[in-house]
Amino acid sequence: MSKEYETVIGLEVHVELATKTKIFCGCPTAFGGAPNTHTCPVCTGMPGSLPVLNKQVVEYAMAVGLATNCTITQYCKFDRKNYFYPDNPQNYQISQLYLPICRDGGVEIETPAGKKTIGIHEIHMEEDAGKLIHDEWGDCSLVDYNRSGVPLIEIVSEPDMRSVEEVISYLEKLRMIIQYLGASDCKLNEGSMRADVNLSVREAGAVQFGTRTEMKNLNSFKAIARAIEHEKNRQVDLLMEGKKVVQETRRWDDAKEYSYAMRSKEDAQDYRYFPEPDLVPLVISDAWIAEVKARQPELRTEKMARYKQEYGLPDYDTEIITGSKHLADLFEAAARLCGKPKKVSNWLMGETMRLLKEEEMEPEELKFSPEHLAKLVDLTEAGSINSTVAKEVFEKMFHEDIDPDAYVEEHGLKTVNDEGALRAAIAQVIEENPQSVADYRNGKEKAIGFLVGQTMKAMKGKANPGLVNQILKELL
Repeated sequence: MSKEYETVIGLEVHVELATKTKIFCGCPTAFGGAPNTHTCPVCTGMPGSLPVLNKQVVEYAMAVGLATNCTITQYCKFDRKNYFYPDNPQNYQISQLYLPICRDGGVEIETPAGKKTIGIHEIHMEEDAGKLIHDEWGDCSLVDYNRSGVPLIEIVSEPDMRSVEEVISYLEKLRMIIQYLGASDCKLNEGSMRADVNLSVREAGAVQFGTRTEMKNLNSFKAIARAIEHEKNRQVDLLMEGKKVVQETRRWDDAKEYSYAMRSKEDAQDYRYFPEPDLVPLVISDAWIAEVKARQPELRTEKMARYKQEYGLPDYDTEIITGSKHLADLFEAAARLCGKPKKVSNWLMGETMRLLKEEEMEPEELKFSPEHLAKLVDLTEAGSINSTVAKEVFEKMFHEDIDPDAYVEEHGLKTVNDEGALRAAIAQVIEENPQSVADYRNGKEKAIGFLVGQTMKAMKGKANPGLVNQILKELL
């Protein structure tokens, strides 16, 4: 009889904070830039240079802690984590081991079995390392220190997740909270949100945890899902063969869908942690916590309730729109400008979602402005353009953020409401289609649809369909 196995998963999520400057110096944190141009003596680890803590980093860390129900550690300090690696310029990383800034929190996720709370063990602040670029041609590795010293928070969960679905649900919830707070853009493809997966398996019903492995290099939800599936099966196969799982760090190769051992798992003592001598401990007052709390923006749950109340939007709309901070901001701004929330919502729910799916894009990547969306709603509502033209204009706007007013003007797309011109076109259509006219007069209501279509064709799709119908019936 085959044994049933249960997967136990905990995550370490690194999030790059959206500060303008690095955690201990004034260098810019902007993504990209020529290698080693966003650097100074502090973030390249020059002897004698001293770190100065960026206050905004502390406030973002506190904001994320408060939004994830953590307790703020009011007396906290930094520690040195010593290790030697070319992308780590000082040969140590300034992090927090003993007194992390946030502890004992949790977020609620939806699972098929209902709501479940995933515990957060701690959140600590630290600096990011540089980036190694492996040069195939020169058979060497080059280091770019632009990322060195970029502020990070590391969110360490409890081992409370049991499936891929729970992991993705937890990550989506975290990403949404952090984006709503404006603490990070959480772009996995740019590395501003990265997750390391700690995973073990045990026989179903067992109390004791199995031996865990840690998987690194996961930069998309799809890669995380594949890596978890693969690692779970690898560990189960080992146990079924009577072999032991080795505690180690593994690197996931998403292209090959395969993981390989990087190093046997080290312990905290291997890093020779000790308190950072160049930074004073941080004392966080009640007043400072209250100030950060008062500035917390409206999070998704509150937003959903307000959209229902204020705009009368159905649950389905609010669910989708608030699922992305960018989409929610776009919706609110456009609704404010044109005063037609349901119409704005229809464009976001319909055409926007369709094109996002087609182009395999995230809502965060939308280019068009709320001003242009509001103008398009106004043009359509005023009957200045018909729905066919509106869709064509929207598609152009989706790709290039054109101004709908100017585009419609320039391409002569305005709806023809000129009765004289329409009458002339319709008279000609009636003359050219005697069969359809006869069918209509013999009681075939549907025949009028063909005549409307022919008129629209003659008017290059720019006629007002309501007016065409009205004049046709009158002339017939």
